Amino acid sequence: MALLGGSIAMMAGQHVAALEPAELRRLVALLRKRAARAELGEDERRELDDLVAKLQPRLFVGKAARRLSPVPIPKRVLYGRRGSPAREALRGRR
Repeated sequence: MALLGGSIAMMAGQHVAALEPAELRRLVALLRKRAARAELGEDERRELDDLVAKLQPRLFVGKAARRLSPVPIPKRVLYGRRGSPAREALRGRR
């Protein structure tokens, strides 16, 4: 189980590495502000959405589920329809 946890942590690190250091700092700052129940302005919400999208969360969750699942899970469930951003990213990252 620890081996699987380490594998998932490595995948998470690869996704976080998609951000530049300044982007990562800004993401953390926006998340801290949001966690403190402060209101994010429209520009800040848009910026947060853009930074999170750059992390490709659906691709990460799909890869983690595929790694952990004892049975095959259809790609459609893990990554969305054909042509979806997660599916296209998977094709380029394998």
